[in-house]
Amino acid sequence: MQLIWFRRDLRTQDNTALHGAVSYARAHNEAVTAIFVATPDQWAGHDMAPIQADLIYRRLFALQKDLQGLHIELLYKETKNFEEAARHVAATAERLQAGALWFNREYALNEYRRDLLAEKLMTVQGRKANACHDTCLCPPGTVLNRQGTYYKVFTPFARACNEQLQGLVPSLQPLEPVAKAELPLDIQGSILSPEQPFSYPRLSSSAYHAGTKAIHKKLTDFCAGPMNAYDQKRDFPAVAGTSGLSPYLAIGALSARTCLSGLISAHRNDPGCLGGAVWKNELLWRDFYHHLMFFIPGLSRQECFHAWGDRLWWDDNPERFAAWQAGKTGYPIVDAAMRQLNQTGWMHNRLRMIVASFLTKDLHIDWHHGQAYFMRHLVDGDFAANNGGWQWSASTGCDAQPFFRIFNPVSQGKKFDPGGRFVRTWLPELQQVPDRYVHCPWIWSGSREIAYPAPIVDHSQERLIALQRYSKESKRN
Repeated sequence: MQLIWFRRDLRTQDNTALHGAVSYARAHNEAVTAIFVATPDQWAGHDMAPIQADLIYRRLFALQKDLQGLHIELLYKETKNFEEAARHVAATAERLQAGALWFNREYALNEYRRDLLAEKLMTVQGRKANACHDTCLCPPGTVLNRQGTYYKVFTPFARACNEQLQGLVPSLQPLEPVAKAELPLDIQGSILSPEQPFSYPRLSSSAYHAGTKAIHKKLTDFCAGPMNAYDQKRDFPAVAGTSGLSPYLAIGALSARTCLSGLISAHRNDPGCLGGAVWKNELLWRDFYHHLMFFIPGLSRQECFHAWGDRLWWDDNPERFAAWQAGKTGYPIVDAAMRQLNQTGWMHNRLRMIVASFLTKDLHIDWHHGQAYFMRHLVDGDFAANNGGWQWSASTGCDAQPFFRIFNPVSQGKKFDPGGRFVRTWLPELQQVPDRYVHCPWIWSGSREIAYPAPIVDHSQERLIALQRYSKESKRN
């Protein structure tokens, strides 16, 4: 018997640990059993969004169906936290007399400690624990600079990754069924079913796919069409120019390698496709942030990448923070983005940068608050990517450009939402505002007649305050 432990890798296709377990089992005529452990207290401590929890819950049943096609049953258990989860998995391995436990590594600190405990418990039992690299295109530790250390800037990191991936076509061979397991009666009661408890709060994720075929079709459709113009359209939120695959990457219903394979297959006759190259770069950004999480444990402890960032002076202003959360700052592109997040659980990437810059450099509110708010609402919440994105926007993270990058919410709106089509979708109160003024309605002569707030701050003034604060602390580094 081989036991595979699923976490944020909820798929059968291109799953390194599952492939290892199945390959071993078939070679030795053994069975495979799978397990998933929900950890509501731990998830709450990590600010998991209820909409993501619902997507995970729905995905579990799709995964169960896929696994049954391989003669693998999916066991389910709910524990409070990661430590209890590791102990339960090890106890299950012992009860099943499993020769080995298989799982895919995760790189944040709490997850790393959970996995170390599981490995230790398995060793005590005299059983193997096979920890696999699966999340990234290039596993952490395989992409190092000439000094033999990790990259701290994205561009050289991406260049090194591309060299490593050059000519590589991911192998996505389907798995063959294994021998059927004869589970003890007490274990049979643990097979996933709708009657079992899933106590973490859930918010409907019905707008997002849970089934494998639908998820893969979304990838195929993107690679066959929108990806061609990804470089031109990805920054315009009113246009369907992005892949929309981030929710599935976040929970592991889709692998980055499968995405890369789709990209390569779609452009065999056009290897110079700029849209595909830019999208691949986004996959490498995801890798980059997971690499940093692996090498810098302090990031998991909410420390800034730059030490001086932990000394920045932030304002404690609950009223302004509440206005930002509710999409009532008086800056249309910021407010429309926040309302999109609040109502759908997703936000366009360009808008994530704009609202994060506004919170940290216009409202001078600690980026940690914004990071947590995003995690509590995003269906595609990924701690490494979310932390990296917020630190990039707050200029406390790894970035070649200094702190003076401060997005102007008006000019950003005019540039990436010309005519205000996106803004009007989420701010119907601005329907009658002329295009010329839709991103700065307060200067329109009819502004008093619309139910939309005046700006809560003056961007030009707040920009100067931000520059002064950042300049003071960064010079003390």
